[in-house]
Amino acid sequence: MRAPSVLSVLLLACGPALLTAPAHAAVPETPRSRVAVAHTVTDIVEYTCTTDGESQPQSVKVQVELTVPTGAAAGTQMTIGWRGTYAGGTGLKAPATGLATGASLYAYASISGMPGLTSATGTGTLGQVGASQVIPLPTATVDLKTTAPTSGTATVKPAALNFGTAANAPVIECDVVNADLLTARDLVVGGTSGTGTDTGTDTGTDTEADTEANTEADTGSGEVEETPEGSAATGGGGEAGPDGRPLVLTGSVLILTAVGGLLLRRRRVPR
Repeated sequence: MRAPSVLSVLLLACGPALLTAPAHAAVPETPRSRVAVAHTVTDIVEYTCTTDGESQPQSVKVQVELTVPTGAAAGTQMTIGWRGTYAGGTGLKAPATGLATGASLYAYASISGMPGLTSATGTGTLGQVGASQVIPLPTATVDLKTTAPTSGTATVKPAALNFGTAANAPVIECDVVNADLLTARDLVVGGTSGTGTDTGTDTGTDTEADTEANTEADTGSGEVEETPEGSAATGGGGEAGPDGRPLVLTGSVLILTAVGGLLLRRRRVPR
């Protein structure tokens, strides 16, 4: 075979590979963390409320959003969020003398299934309420505080509501009458490191809102992510970029030319 033919064949074979656009460099897979979130359970809670000095109780319905925390730890104070709005066209009325200045709402959550932990309580601010007026519920979330003595799993439900100037001296006391129909939400308390997570399953009429904070960890999903535009690709194994192809092509031509020269020289050597 003559040398020019060898060069032509090699160029035809190598040229397309050198001029082909490079593939994107693969980015190494990165483990993903799934941020755990607190879960909000909504229930319509029916109350029977008794007022000091009045013989006739009141029946009211309150839509309660109870937010159960995740990452609770034994020996560390935790917060359960409480938010209530009247439902079913009902509203709790103040006494005939009105509510005293500085009166507050005292909200409770019942906790069962864990020794030494039975409830959480929090205080909501109320404005001035006149005689027999409907008592407006706090618009802000009320933080119910409690501390679990040990790790374990408990269930949480909305509980009583009281109104007055002191938690131990309520003027109005509201007790739950449909407790068996309310959603029981799991509360998982971990060790002192605070690694507990919420793994319960809701029943009844609950609506969960992910406020994305769950400390569960998830390994990588196996997806390969492309480097964002404007960022440097750090993965190995990628092909040469546009700036490197001319150098590769030039080097290959020089190598092929040298091979051709050796073949020509060999043919001219006398036998």
